[in-house]
Amino acid sequence: MKMIQKALAFVGLLSLCALFIYALQDAPTDENFEKKLINDYNVYAIQVPENLDFAGEPMPLKNPDILERMDRELLVNTYWQSNGLLMFKRAKKYFPIIEPILAKHKIPDDFKYLAVIESGLTNAVSPAGARGVWQIMPATGRENGLEVNDNVDERYHLEKATEVACKYLLKSKQELGSWTLAAAAYNAGNAGISNRLKEQNVTDYYDLLLGEETGRYLFRIVALKEILSHPAKYGFNFREKDLYNNIPTYKVVVDTAVTDFSKFAQNFNINYKILKLHNPWLREPHLNNRSRKPYYIEIPKEGIYQ
Repeated sequence: MKMIQKALAFVGLLSLCALFIYALQDAPTDENFEKKLINDYNVYAIQVPENLDFAGEPMPLKNPDILERMDRELLVNTYWQSNGLLMFKRAKKYFPIIEPILAKHKIPDDFKYLAVIESGLTNAVSPAGARGVWQIMPATGRENGLEVNDNVDERYHLEKATEVACKYLLKSKQELGSWTLAAAAYNAGNAGISNRLKEQNVTDYYDLLLGEETGRYLFRIVALKEILSHPAKYGFNFREKDLYNNIPTYKVVVDTAVTDFSKFAQNFNINYKILKLHNPWLREPHLNNRSRKPYYIEIPKEGIYQ
């Protein structure tokens, strides 16, 4: 009996030692931490990069408050995996449309990530009445030359809406002095940001005490910029063919009324649904066009939709 007890004790000791060695080997280290982050399903703290910026303007990460707020947004957006993958997929489709318009207006490329947090690169509808990828309010759209009514709403026209967003951002930069403040003003308005700066006697976004939404705004933009720029680092794995592509189209000019877009679509071997997918700014199944204004309707090239 004593021999059996000794044998069992020896086996137990060996098992304990093996478990201890395994625990040491499996513990996160500088060498294996990033590899494990990518290749397993455990949840790990994320190291905030030492240097982050928006539009070339540095984020003051040595400030512990700024560091914690940046850490929060990196965590939230890294571990919201389904949403993250959708952002990669949609970015492949829509960034090539947005980027050259930003460049034409000499607006930093980082502002494309503002569109990501505004709408998830969808034609979103806000409770306040903002619409489209850039979430433009009706008055702002009309003031900047967009047609906004029940029949046609060009806030849903990505190219035209991006042009309007550029005009707004350039004005904000001129009034407020930095791209960071211009981005914040896209959320809170130029007057809103200007008033908070004066009330709190500061000149920088990162020194402002703001409400929840505007207070998180720049951190969310920078987090999406960091994650979308370094997918593997944050555990996102996909192939090029997993991403969405922009459908090639050509434009048809219409300068009269259209009584039935379903019949109109049939002339191009597509249906009403496909016509609306490529022209979401057409809000009704007909076009009034009493002024005989020329509209450019996108038609997908033959054979794209089977």
